[in-house]
Amino acid sequence: MGLTSSELPFIVDLIATLSKIVVVFLIGLNVPPIMLWVERRVPALMQRRRGPNRVGFFKWRLWGLFQAVADAIKLIFKEEAVPAMANKWFFHLGPVFSVFPAFLVLSAMPFGEYIEVMGYQISLVAVQVNVGFLFILAMAGMAIYGVALSGWASTSKYTLLGALRASAQMISYEIPLGLSLIPIALVYNSLDLTEIVKGQSHFWQWGIFLSPLSFIIFLVCMFAETNRTPFDLAEAESELVVGFHTEYGSTKFAAFFLGEYVSMFALSLLCSILFFGGWHLPLLSRENLINLTGSVNLAALVGVGVLFLKAAFFMFLYVWVRWTVPRFRYDQLMKLGWKFLLPLGLANIAVTAGILALNF
Repeated sequence: MGLTSSELPFIVDLIATLSKIVVVFLIGLNVPPIMLWVERRVPALMQRRRGPNRVGFFKWRLWGLFQAVADAIKLIFKEEAVPAMANKWFFHLGPVFSVFPAFLVLSAMPFGEYIEVMGYQISLVAVQVNVGFLFILAMAGMAIYGVALSGWASTSKYTLLGALRASAQMISYEIPLGLSLIPIALVYNSLDLTEIVKGQSHFWQWGIFLSPLSFIIFLVCMFAETNRTPFDLAEAESELVVGFHTEYGSTKFAAFFLGEYVSMFALSLLCSILFFGGWHLPLLSRENLINLTGSVNLAALVGVGVLFLKAAFFMFLYVWVRWTVPRFRYDQLMKLGWKFLLPLGLANIAVTAGILALNF
């Protein structure tokens, strides 16, 4: 029995949604291997050394690209040990809370506007959420549970101190992070990320030009939210071994890597979407790109590539800062968040709202 005209759109939408979820999952899984290679090769180039370049198949080494594959195989087959005094239920649950929120955030990212398949317009976002970055902030906040549970359940002083540091840090910097996004919502009059990107169709309408202070605050909070240098107090090797995941090994240790790198990629995408025009090229509008390529789908693929290149720059920036800026002290970290970024975020909202009110 054939499908009716009312059933066909539902089936197409269901297949498209499932396909997009699978694609987002595959993208997230491939971020850590690539970044592991970048994290080792880029500092090697900065420091004028070779870095990993020997692992490969026979004589094909491909600049050490297979080193990440070798590391992944090692972690998968490595023996897993659970501390005897650990709270085993929460010990096993901790890595789940580190990975699951990161993929939820990534699923709400619009990678493009839409493509056309069989006469249907399919949006390039796995989960269409009208409240955009409010959903992202809510899901990103769940990562605190993974850090706190892992550190507490391991029953080690190093892991507990790392969990306490990370929890206080992530909660403190979520506030200025959220404040930095309010001016963007005011400027573009929307919480929907797709609508915000549409509002940046012209180069001078990008968020970096309309709200530069929001970008600076957001950029600093990006590093703090992902526990990256110079805000890696939760994993300070010189003080806490590796912090909250000291007692983890094998696949659970790899899960923390996966959650961290997917979160970094999601925030890099969000920064590109909010402040750098998303999938728009600097001096070429989407309409002109469609006319130039002669295809809506091809223009959409170009837009996805442009967005990924912008996000790749911020992923590179993570690595660059890691090997350039020294780690903050804990009191400096808290002072920066509460005494500087929080007042700046509030002042930024007031100034932006005042300017918009005068213009109206």
